Amino acid sequence: MEEHRKPRKPPHKGYQTARHIRHRAKEKRGGLPPEWEPAGTPGTLEGELTRYLQNLDVRNYSKSSINGTRQKLRDFIAWTAARELTDPKEITMAVLEAYQREIHRHRKANGKPLTATTQRGYITIIKLYFAWMTRRGIITANPASELELPRLEKRLHDEALAIGQIDAVLNLPDVTDPLGLRDRAMLEVFYSTGVRRAELVHLEITDINHERGTLRVRQGKGKKDRVVPIGRDALEWITRYLDQARPRLALGPSAILFLTSYGEGFNPDTLSRMVSKFIKNADIGRAGSCHLIRHTCATHMLEGGADIRYIQAILGHESLETTAIYTKTSITKLKEIHAKSHPAEKRRPLPERPSQDNAQDAENAPDQPPHP
Repeated sequence: MEEHRKPRKPPHKGYQTARHIRHRAKEKRGGLPPEWEPAGTPGTLEGELTRYLQNLDVRNYSKSSINGTRQKLRDFIAWTAARELTDPKEITMAVLEAYQREIHRHRKANGKPLTATTQRGYITIIKLYFAWMTRRGIITANPASELELPRLEKRLHDEALAIGQIDAVLNLPDVTDPLGLRDRAMLEVFYSTGVRRAELVHLEITDINHERGTLRVRQGKGKKDRVVPIGRDALEWITRYLDQARPRLALGPSAILFLTSYGEGFNPDTLSRMVSKFIKNADIGRAGSCHLIRHTCATHMLEGGADIRYIQAILGHESLETTAIYTKTSITKLKEIHAKSHPAEKRRPLPERPSQDNAQDAENAPDQPPHP
């Protein structure tokens, strides 16, 4: 008697895969910071952490900022607890400098150290925490007041994608599949507007104004709203997505523009992995993610003649210096100026090189006596 076997499920791709796995329990991803558990004795490093986070919330800090602060301070508190230092009064300048060295020596899973920016973020948050405890009278003197921040490196961003390279990335999704049509629309919005990944995942349908050709960013970085132009191609792909794909992805009422196969908004990290995969599979010899497309948008606008202050407004930068960092890798205009202004470019053209046949004849020619 033959053993009863379950029939194999046919392979699925794209939207069919999404339909196949929708019955599984959905894991909520990308949520806001977890609840700030009231742990620890008041007056201790751990006990004051909850009250400090609540203070940031009252001061209207974003949830992502509060969660980042929470994680960094918990790392610091765990390090001090391992050394039996739980009272803020026990923390001295020497202790903080030892923790700073620990951060500097730390290596990630890939063996690389933390960047200077990340190290600076840890120390800045610690300085703010101790300044807050000093103002509340928990400690009489701030041991972190003289703690020096790591110097930031002035490094250029990776070179932006060329026109042909970004076209290859945009053309990669299979637009005959609902998920592929959604992906193409998202990539077009990224390239057309230069929005951040967190801004894109929070876009709502009403944030797109098709008549005016604008996109509204609600509560972007620093809880700031802004309106940016969006190109015709991106609007056309959004229209196709809204007509053909989104109704098949929506499982219920939702204002979010771009939906996952679960019918909910994207997690920024999930979006980064998806865009990174597209750039890799485009076979353009480059690696990158959402930020590379944002940088490409800014660079192409600069090379097209846009004033840097307009680019600053589109990208949502508070400082013009930040925008300048994004655009320093644009070499097209520098090459034009170099060709017009450098004396070496204005010299007489070099004599033509002899053809290979003439060079061979010259090599085989008999030696001629020098002229008298």
